[in-house]
Amino acid sequence: MEEKLHPEKSGPFFRVPGKKSHLEKSSPFPPESREEDAWLSERQLAKCSPAEVDQFGSPVPTRMVSNGEYMPIAQTEKQKRVEARILELADSASKRLGMSRRMFLATTGGFAAAFLAMNEVFGHFFNVSLLEVFGPAAYAATGAPANLYVLDDQTHLVRSSLQGPVTLRAIAQGYDEVTGPLFGVNPFNPTGLNDELGGAWTAWNPALHNKPYTCDMFNVINYIKEMFFDSQTTVAVLSNANFAAIPVPGGNPRAPTNVTESLTHEILTGEQTAGVRDFVNQIAGSTRVLAHGQLYVGIGNLHDPVFGDFTQFQIDAFHPDSWKGYNIAPAAKVDTDPNSLMRMWRLDDVAVAYPIYAVIARNTQELKKHPGFFNICVHKGLAPGPPDIPERGNPTDIPKAASDWPQFNFIIYHSSIRPAFFDYESLQDIRSGVLREGVPDISWTTQFAQLAAPFPNVYAEIGTTLASSIVTFPTVAAHILGQLMKYLGPNRIVFGSDSLWYGSPQWQIEALWRFEIPEGLREKWGYPELTKSAKRKILGLNSARLYRLPTAVGGQHGDGGAYKPVPPNFEQLIPDSLKTLLEIGQPVPPGACVVSDNFSKMKEEYLAGGGQRNNTRYGWIRTAA
Repeated sequence: MEEKLHPEKSGPFFRVPGKKSHLEKSSPFPPESREEDAWLSERQLAKCSPAEVDQFGSPVPTRMVSNGEYMPIAQTEKQKRVEARILELADSASKRLGMSRRMFLATTGGFAAAFLAMNEVFGHFFNVSLLEVFGPAAYAATGAPANLYVLDDQTHLVRSSLQGPVTLRAIAQGYDEVTGPLFGVNPFNPTGLNDELGGAWTAWNPALHNKPYTCDMFNVINYIKEMFFDSQTTVAVLSNANFAAIPVPGGNPRAPTNVTESLTHEILTGEQTAGVRDFVNQIAGSTRVLAHGQLYVGIGNLHDPVFGDFTQFQIDAFHPDSWKGYNIAPAAKVDTDPNSLMRMWRLDDVAVAYPIYAVIARNTQELKKHPGFFNICVHKGLAPGPPDIPERGNPTDIPKAASDWPQFNFIIYHSSIRPAFFDYESLQDIRSGVLREGVPDISWTTQFAQLAAPFPNVYAEIGTTLASSIVTFPTVAAHILGQLMKYLGPNRIVFGSDSLWYGSPQWQIEALWRFEIPEGLREKWGYPELTKSAKRKILGLNSARLYRLPTAVGGQHGDGGAYKPVPPNFEQLIPDSLKTLLEIGQPVPPGACVVSDNFSKMKEEYLAGGGQRNNTRYGWIRTAA
């Protein structure tokens, strides 16, 4: 078997950062003590206390928690107000419900109390009522309805011989007993900047708390479980990433020289994507998964030494439902030199991109069975820093491409958001007062919305952009959704979760259903209201139109009507051919899998057996000026 990439060699989202060795510092404290594990000075430690001694136990952090590598700031006045209001609500509710305050804060009522307090202090971002504080039934009643149609436009899994982007799971999981020892710091916020809740590493998805890392957490079995048993997803678009880095012995990874070399080192190929689609749809007896083909552009990929015209090969071999490309990926072969490296590309490049569009456009016969065949899904954004060019995510290449190819729908993934996964920069964009055509200029996303507005065949996808902001930067989420609604309207925004990176997508579905753009922001900036009708369109109806799928659902998991359930024994139904295709059972190369310790696995088993989340946080909090 050919060597597979280790996580630290597979690009920026696969690197596994860790704490420095204790040998690299001298410490006056006993080995393995809490103080010895911190990077704070003795003077700084004197102003801090271990976070786990905090007796509050809020479901969301109400003060900054440091892992010991940076000095936490003191609790802000707004955080104090949130904490006081949560305490007030928790004391009242716990007495009425006959339980301790700590036990109450571990229930859905605790989350409702936290959302209410945040609304009162930061603005009305979440649709939650006081009634929900007192019972899970009331909390569920205002959540995502059972008949909600959800088409998740961007989902991921990883072939079984690789683990995948563990740093993305880490930022969604937040700092806990598992991620702290594995990573040390938030992989996308190593300097400890604050989110709007005052944390440097606040969890996005509370269901991931203390969940262990395993070598199979991104594989097909967990994918089917998380998408179709643990969420309301009706249909999922399974994506892929031709973002390959080729190992160089003794040197830095390089770009691939041809398609075969790239496919060997990708987390999932187009063929593997289609294989999963075919299996799930067969056992479900209905369309539950759609599959992306891969955009490899340039003249060299029309004359590949193995595949010839690789785009046509994909069409003939496994019939993609739509297409996925990464401008920032080295996927453009601009010549026929067998030794030249692939490079990044832009949507409006007549010589590089347009010949591939032409191949897709001439295969109109595919539209009969794959009505979304002309959907061109393109990753743009999540690329902070210079240069400010379309190849990295700047949207200035969209208007010409959309105008020249009106038969295509250009679905712009991540809505071109520039910051990667931690939205502090976007919050500063909003607070700076700098405007673009009368609204806060959120880097690349505002520009994208305004450039795309005149083109009815351009859509905004909100994968990761929503996940990275809706909990930890709600002001950013409100402005982004407001601007997309203002310029593109509710009919041209589509939901994507980027799961499995962040666990089951259910938390994002619930968060978006509850989310509201505060009235003050709407009045000041002219943003439309995010109504329930608009949310239904964003969560699924818009994508259903793009793929011409029925939208009648009957059950909690999208079952009934045109959609049938995935059988519970799906794992036993996986054929040997798919196991071979996905490399199930093949050994994972040493160093290619990050696994958490047995204690964390025991903790997960305890929780699965009925144990209760305790909201304890680990690290340091500022307790003195």
